[in-house]
Amino acid sequence: MCLAIPMQIVEIDGYNARCEAKGQSRDVSLFLMQDEPLAVGDFVMVHTGYAQQKMSAEDARLAWELYDEMLAMLEQPR
Repeated sequence: MCLAIPMQIVEIDGYNARCEAKGQSRDVSLFLMQDEPLAVGDFVMVHTGYAQQKMSAEDARLAWELYDEMLAMLEQPR
């Protein structure tokens, strides 16, 4: 199973961006989204190092809530 991770853009340099989520930073390629206007502060879905979709802050928050629920379920003893 593959998951895309919601991240917030904190810096843009050409087709590359520094993005953050949950206290972690990653360098992300914006190449696949070159026709989409992106700015610092925008949220994007990141998969395998590539931003693939712009999203709202609310959608990013909801995605993280779901991921946190899934992780909590995995951590429960069986």
